[in-house]
Amino acid sequence: MTTVTKEQIFDALKNVDSGTGGLDITARGWIQDVVIKDGHVAFALEVPPNLGPKLEPVRAQAEKAVYDLPGVISATVVLTAEKKAPEAPKSKGGSGRDRLALPGVKSVIAVASGKGGVGKSTTATNLAVALAKLGKKVALFDADIFGPSMPRMLGLAGKKPHSDGTKVHPLENHGVKVMSIGFMVAEDSPVVWRGPMVMGALEQMLKDVEWGEIDVMVVDMPPGTGDTQLTMSQRVPLAGVVIVSTPQDIALLDARKGLNMFRKVEVPILGMIENMSHYICPSCGHREDIFSSGGAEKTAHELDTDFLGGIPLDLKIRETSDAGTPIVSADPDSPHAKAYIEIAQKIAAKLDVGPSKAAPNISIGG
Repeated sequence: MTTVTKEQIFDALKNVDSGTGGLDITARGWIQDVVIKDGHVAFALEVPPNLGPKLEPVRAQAEKAVYDLPGVISATVVLTAEKKAPEAPKSKGGSGRDRLALPGVKSVIAVASGKGGVGKSTTATNLAVALAKLGKKVALFDADIFGPSMPRMLGLAGKKPHSDGTKVHPLENHGVKVMSIGFMVAEDSPVVWRGPMVMGALEQMLKDVEWGEIDVMVVDMPPGTGDTQLTMSQRVPLAGVVIVSTPQDIALLDARKGLNMFRKVEVPILGMIENMSHYICPSCGHREDIFSSGGAEKTAHELDTDFLGGIPLDLKIRETSDAGTPIVSADPDSPHAKAYIEIAQKIAAKLDVGPSKAAPNISIGG
């Protein structure tokens, strides 16, 4: 297979006029953060903020110029403007940006946590597989640009989605369609992108993928309460969010912050899951509450939301996740898999009751 180089990419982009007085986009110095992996190309087109809305045709031309190169399977070009925007007025109504259209996708739910290390991605993966086992058509979107884990967890590491020139077709395994930036960069390569490119990449990965008919899209959020969470809350019509936490106090403190952030931007809370709830010794059967126990259930009640269930700390869950065969798929009759399926049933029941809420508006300072 022909391998495309940065030099070939820049040569092709010299033929794309910037629309600003005869100079091409390379001469303007707009090309930033080029990433190439196995025929997949992504980069930012960083333009002056005042020109941004007018340069979508230029972005599309740049994308086509790169896609037409021999050896290129897909091209993703993100339009960004890296300058501080004026302060938003302190009034209700959010930023006024339109929601992303996701034709065919009935419900989108986010799986989030206030901090890293609580097993959020493992939970998101197993919930997606569990929903598929319940007969739902499921997609899993990896919104963690800096720490994508879905390719490995779903046994798709090293695989590549293909493009028909108009849309990218997601990969599928364990009955779940999946899209992740991890398909475009090596596992050990850091994604060194600035905020605007991250937000643009998330939006393009959502809207430029041919998802087909989907009952539930599960979004694996990065940990914390930053730009990604706000962008997804505002731009994607989320039907709700599931908060994952371990039982110890420090994790629950961050989980409260995460839950309250989503409430502030008017995203419904579907409930809380307590991960690593307890450990049962496989040899003697003794139960040990390593991280305490019951904290997430207590916190859920205090915050007036549903407690969806607890998942034990078990070596099998880690081993099956690392092997790309989530426990729900690898051992569906295990108590661990049944716990995930019971939680998935509760989530599915919530989604099937009534229409989804309208996309939230973010109120700043109001």
